[in-house]
Amino acid sequence: MHSAILHDLGHIAYEEAWLLQKDIFNSSIGQKLEHSLPGQHLLFCEHPHVYTLGKSAQSSNLLLSEAELERRNIQVYDIERGGDITYHGPGQLVAYPIFDLEQLKLGVRQFVFNIEQCLINTLLTYGITSERIPDRIGIWVGKGTDRERKIAAIGIKCSRHVTMHGLALNVNTDLGLFEQIIPCGISDKEVTSMEKELGRKISMDEIKKELAKEFSTIFDLNLISK
Repeated sequence: MHSAILHDLGHIAYEEAWLLQKDIFNSSIGQKLEHSLPGQHLLFCEHPHVYTLGKSAQSSNLLLSEAELERRNIQVYDIERGGDITYHGPGQLVAYPIFDLEQLKLGVRQFVFNIEQCLINTLLTYGITSERIPDRIGIWVGKGTDRERKIAAIGIKCSRHVTMHGLALNVNTDLGLFEQIIPCGISDKEVTSMEKELGRKISMDEIKKELAKEFSTIFDLNLISK
């Protein structure tokens, strides 16, 4: 079992969390280049309204003009993770695992599979059945029906076996903000949240505990809160 530091950043500006990620990520790579072992880090947070565009994003998938973005106080960032465009905002739990996969003896494919399983297991504790869909990134509810809907997004970057970026789980998220983009470039599928599926608000502190427990179990980590 490896130890990992759990950073609960609370509500934090996207850019501030992004810079913190990059600091830890670059430090970890630097340590590896010097033949020392970097620590494992897991960051939990919520962001103000923001759209992020991954490396394969199409700008046409953002449906708002610059003036409308400014009026609504929504920021936009081009970032280094894989994937297309997504939304982050209040009521959404974002998790950034900055892991050295070499120490954990994981490849990227298994790392992503493990993240998916953390989400699936967490949702199941609330009675929400969610699944993977082949060739579609993220976690979905209603697989195989005419109402397949995405409840969590996943997008990562990996260099020298060190990861950054991660997942976004819609807990009590304002889903209206997804209507102003084509999420992940998929135009014919809905986006949902735990609140929408269950018809009630979910405690963010509670969901953090459940997700942290799954990360601890699935990645065999001893999480130490900072």
